[in-house]
Amino acid sequence: MVKDPVCNMDIDEKKAAAISNYKGKTYYFCSKVCKEKFDKEPEKYLKESSESIKS
Repeated sequence: MVKDPVCNMDIDEKKAAAISNYKGKTYYFCSKVCKEKFDKEPEKYLKESSESIKS
């Protein structure tokens, strides 16, 4: 299981609706909408994701 960096949903990477590569890492998404949001502003979602992990 992996987390969608946009909505934080747990998803099975084998069943991901969309995949994006950024800075050599693969990210998995629950929907194409989340992928589109990530592709527009990847740093925003990676920052939010890392902040939520620290909390």
